[in-house]
Amino acid sequence: MSGKSYASLEQHQCVVCGCTYDTGAVLLHNRLAKTLEQYTLTGRGLCPEHQKLFDKGYVALVEVDPELSCFGPDGNLTAKTAHCTGTIVHILREVFNRIFTPPLDDEPLAYTEPAVIALLKEHCGHDHKH
Repeated sequence: MSGKSYASLEQHQCVVCGCTYDTGAVLLHNRLAKTLEQYTLTGRGLCPEHQKLFDKGYVALVEVDPELSCFGPDGNLTAKTAHCTGTIVHILREVFNRIFTPPLDDEPLAYTEPAVIALLKEHCGHDHKH
């Protein structure tokens, strides 16, 4: 597909790593006008890699730069206001819920400061990707 088309392949953006991935859906313009790009980003979710980890019971700790992030009035971050550094650590949800408050129920990630990641790495004694 080159140029505009009446069909587009739907993509989502991973909330953990930020990559885009295909959803498997094809989008059609309701009047078949050639206005769509080859790919259309329609939402956010978990890429296949992070979905597998989530299904196995892991929570992603996504490191953010607190100086560049914009915290809301409640002190929380959103995907739009968090300035992610690219460092991600996965821990089992049951371990996360023993260490941190409030516990996470179905959330796939929590934003954290670099000091928390450093402390976890120090406690484990070595670096883990997942």
